[in-house]
Amino acid sequence: MKITAIADLIAPFRPAIGAPPRRLLPFFAWCLSGSWWGLVVATVLSAAAGVLDVIMAWYLGLVIDAAVGSPPAQVWTDNATLFASFGLFLLLAKPAIFGLSVAANAIILQPGLMPLALSRLHRWTMGHAVTFFDNDFAGRIAQKQMQAARAVTDVVSETINTVAFALASLIGSVLFLFIIDIWIGVALAVWVCVYIALIAWFMPRIQRRSAVRAAARATVTGVVVDTITNIKTVKLFGHSAHEDRAAIRSMVGYRDSAIVFGELSVWFRSLLMVLAGVLPLVLIGGTIQLWQAGTASPGDIAAAGALSIRISQMTGWVSFSLMNIYASIGEVEDGMRTLTPPHDLPDAPDAVVLGRVTGALRFDHVSFAYGRRRGGIQDVTLDIAPGEKIGIVGASGAGKSTLVSLLLRLYDTETGRVMIDGQDVRGVTQESLRQQIAMVTQETAMFNRSARDNILYGRPDATEAEVIAAATAAEAHDFILGLKDHAGRPGYDAHLGERGVKLSGGQRQRIALARAILKDAPVLVLDEATSALDSEVEAAIQTALTRVMQGKTVLAIAHRLSTIAQMDRIIVLDQGRIVETGRHDDLLAQGGLYARYWERQSGGFLRLDAAAE
Repeated sequence: MKITAIADLIAPFRPAIGAPPRRLLPFFAWCLSGSWWGLVVATVLSAAAGVLDVIMAWYLGLVIDAAVGSPPAQVWTDNATLFASFGLFLLLAKPAIFGLSVAANAIILQPGLMPLALSRLHRWTMGHAVTFFDNDFAGRIAQKQMQAARAVTDVVSETINTVAFALASLIGSVLFLFIIDIWIGVALAVWVCVYIALIAWFMPRIQRRSAVRAAARATVTGVVVDTITNIKTVKLFGHSAHEDRAAIRSMVGYRDSAIVFGELSVWFRSLLMVLAGVLPLVLIGGTIQLWQAGTASPGDIAAAGALSIRISQMTGWVSFSLMNIYASIGEVEDGMRTLTPPHDLPDAPDAVVLGRVTGALRFDHVSFAYGRRRGGIQDVTLDIAPGEKIGIVGASGAGKSTLVSLLLRLYDTETGRVMIDGQDVRGVTQESLRQQIAMVTQETAMFNRSARDNILYGRPDATEAEVIAAATAAEAHDFILGLKDHAGRPGYDAHLGERGVKLSGGQRQRIALARAILKDAPVLVLDEATSALDSEVEAAIQTALTRVMQGKTVLAIAHRLSTIAQMDRIIVLDQGRIVETGRHDDLLAQGGLYARYWERQSGGFLRLDAAAE
């Protein structure tokens, strides 16, 4: 069996049970549940490795006493069995136990715990409503996920490798010294109590200062990522110096918190070094006194000296590890506060999976104002038949995007209901609801993945032929074939850069259209879907869209009214209410708001200014 088979003691991607608790120890249990057998094995092996030093000191005492008590010429012959067992311990037993302890850390703990905690935190974070992401830096959220998962791993790994090891070594040493003399054992036990008291005073303070430092570090990451994400805007406005000052301000906060943390750590480690120096003096001096009194042997002096020096050396390592543990606990608490709030928009406990729908939509006296007194939509009632094509028009802030967001259940209505095929969207799972709706927005979202993967996002199990057909229908196939990324990957294999920055706006929208075409959902939402296209490409896309829209329920938001003139019905929104509804010609004949919009068009584009209205 391969040694790596023990890695399976921790299943790294097992889902968590329930929501993450907001208290420290239950949060650790939530992150680690299902990994207990791996933790037990690693702890036992670490403790066994810690006892090796005690056994080593015991053997050393026996060897010295045997050498002192035998004539020089007969040392090897009189003590052959002792020396042989000592050699076997050094060459076989000690390396084997130590090697297994190292394997437990390198193969079970580190590769298992980090992805286990990270996958659970990532799943929970993805379940937050869009408002959670709107209110924070994307880079800061990602940093908190990585920071918390890494810190959980470090706390557990360091605790097992240091605390279990050191405790086993200390307990074994106390017991061994009690065998030599009860007062030597008592002296070590008193020293251990002082050591623990010092740690108990410093560690909570280190933990608190570490949390402050972690928060400051995450803020720096958020500011830097925000700048890099918007680097084109920074350069276009000539604000590199401004962004540099913003970054420096956040870095100053991090530096100050790091200095405060460092001051405390200096005092802690310095005092521990003084305490570590006391131990050899007490144990070696005490054992010499016993030897003078005839109650201890030279081997006892050597064993006590070896143990005291080993424990003294271990003090520095343990103190450093404990600082890391408590610093990591502070980072866990910081990440926990950011990532674990309850979901604002959870699926109902009895939510059902929405099957394939016909596309009948109903907004039943719906109001939503984003928690404000004004804005959004107010008391909107709208019925859309399966397969009906609806155009939605209105000034900026009239409520067009709010209507679509409520259909997708990115928010919950404040009053009224949104229904699809007679089912309240709050009674079905969000994933199954959104799988029934394809959407193309003005601000197209691209992943830094291949062109193929970006199109396949519409339907991951689609064949290559279906991907190419969708791209062809969206007028994207030809330009995709001409792509080549920095790594030399051509065509559909070429990566598009973060948010698709390597493409023009029109190219991004055509890939987004291909994605929606491939998804083939019964409901299609177009939010300025052709706004970034030139007239020639738009004409070709409109032809493709006409084919794609056949048999589907369509909601099309447009400022360019020519793109929705052929819709079955046009809805005009003003200040969150439906003020006009009808076909294009009928609305023009009414001479109302829609007619005024049409008259003010220039080149087919509607200049809508909420303030002017």
